[in-house]
Amino acid sequence: MVAAKEHYYMTPEEYLEWEEKQPLKYEYMDGEVYAMTGGTLPHAELAFNFASALRNHLRVKGCKILISDAKVQVSEKGPYHYPDVIVSCDERDKKAMKFLQYPCLIVEVLSPSTEGFDRGKKFRNYRKIETLKEYVLVSSEQKLIECFLINDQGIWELYSFAENDELRLTSVDFNCPIELIYEDVLLIDETQVE
Repeated sequence: MVAAKEHYYMTPEEYLEWEEKQPLKYEYMDGEVYAMTGGTLPHAELAFNFASALRNHLRVKGCKILISDAKVQVSEKGPYHYPDVIVSCDERDKKAMKFLQYPCLIVEVLSPSTEGFDRGKKFRNYRKIETLKEYVLVSSEQKLIECFLINDQGIWELYSFAENDELRLTSVDFNCPIELIYEDVLLIDETQVE
């Protein structure tokens, strides 16, 4: 998804009330809202494949596995983001209706227009969520998945998985061939897409 900035300040409460009435989804950071625009088909396919694989694995564990229409609250003051895939196994999120607050895993599918933001400010925001154990970045241009896993000392470690590797997600005890995530996805140079 690509965000387009709207130019007016809102409190978190105003944002939540206002966004419910909008035809588009908006992320919220530092008092400003950013319209979420559509991504490419490979982007959507990667997110769907990832969520489907996790759903099959976590079905009996009582975890919520949601895709890009689900919002996550970093704190009561924001920001609010729409990850491509989000997993919460926390009881406090079981009855959530508007946003999740206690995810253990967040997945973002990268595109050239959002990669810097997903790796930078968005990841800094997500790291403020105490329950988050793993942050995953999925390339839409090559078979490459990067997993940031927080260790026992509170340091985020990077693990990369490429073609023919077995993807391992520690936060949800999940393994699969990376090819499952990229199944039926045509990888293209998104900078050439109109």
